[in-house]
Amino acid sequence: MDPSTAGRQIPVVVLAGFLGSGKTTLLNHLLRRRAGNRVAVIVNDFGAVEIDAMTVAGQVGSTVSLGNGCLCCAVDASELDGYLERLSRPAARIDIIVVEASGLAEPQELVRMILAGDNPSTVYGGLVEVVDAAEFDATRERHPETDRHLAIADLVVLNKTDRVTPAEHERVLGVIAELGPDAAVVSASYGRIDPGLLFDPAARPADDKVRQLSFEDLRADEDHGQDEDHGQDEDHGHAHHPHTGYESLSFDEPAAMDPRRLMAFLDSRPEGLYRLKGFVDFGAADPDNRYAVHAVGRFLRFYPEPWPRGAERRTQLVLIGSGIDRDALEKELRVCAVTGADSDITDEAAMWGVLRYVRSGPAAEEAADPV
Repeated sequence: MDPSTAGRQIPVVVLAGFLGSGKTTLLNHLLRRRAGNRVAVIVNDFGAVEIDAMTVAGQVGSTVSLGNGCLCCAVDASELDGYLERLSRPAARIDIIVVEASGLAEPQELVRMILAGDNPSTVYGGLVEVVDAAEFDATRERHPETDRHLAIADLVVLNKTDRVTPAEHERVLGVIAELGPDAAVVSASYGRIDPGLLFDPAARPADDKVRQLSFEDLRADEDHGQDEDHGQDEDHGHAHHPHTGYESLSFDEPAAMDPRRLMAFLDSRPEGLYRLKGFVDFGAADPDNRYAVHAVGRFLRFYPEPWPRGAERRTQLVLIGSGIDRDALEKELRVCAVTGADSDITDEAAMWGVLRYVRSGPAAEEAADPV
């Protein structure tokens, strides 16, 4: 992989959950609040995904018009790699790709396909598992594989919490924490999570008139969306359905980071920390390069690239999660900084842990992949 392409990679998010969990409702919510991003959606079953006909028409070989006039890419798992390649071409101008798994699909296989792909323009964006709080026990009984799905999820959305008592809500959260201890968990009603958990606001030139999704325009006067599970209008009052937000920490450190200490921090990322991104300065351990870092759930990748001419050498990171202790995280990161006499020590072996997550071949890929 050319490290210089790291900043232009398109995250590919797998959205999974059993039938009726509310994943399509969540997807529609994200599409309407996409912060200017151009979102491509790939599904392998038919649902009420409200996607403007400009989304992928002409960019893929197969489009399907649904009964409500919506458009999506219908795809089998075996076709996934080809669709990702087409959607990640610069001409498509896509910012994020969401793969909505069938309610009976094996998300682990989709994740493996994304990780095994050799497309330098895409990067794994995490497995989001949607769970119905009201039907949690019944779903586990009907589908024992639920436990396995939760164990590999990067983000669990506990949906329909408005349908359960506070005590039941807490009980289900406890079970999910046991089944998927490495996942961040957010609670929601009507699939409402903060889009910032999955993607950042798009940076668009003021004269950029090209559109691929136009939900803001379509819904300027009224919201015609129907909740797939509740059978009622989704946006009939902000106060009735509070958004589950996220917390973020911006970390800025002028001193170089110790590779071993930083890897110890990353290898033990705390509960609730879902995303980490930015640039790392490893100082004398690699004076020629800065390292772009991308982490989502347990997935981690570094991309070394030459320092831009005139750039100030420092580490700048953004950490995003739910229920994270920002003060504690910042303190742990400050400990990773090199100070005093240690700043001049060159230890090639210190970078081995970092280089394990630089994609350079099958061995590195297998070592870095979370499933």
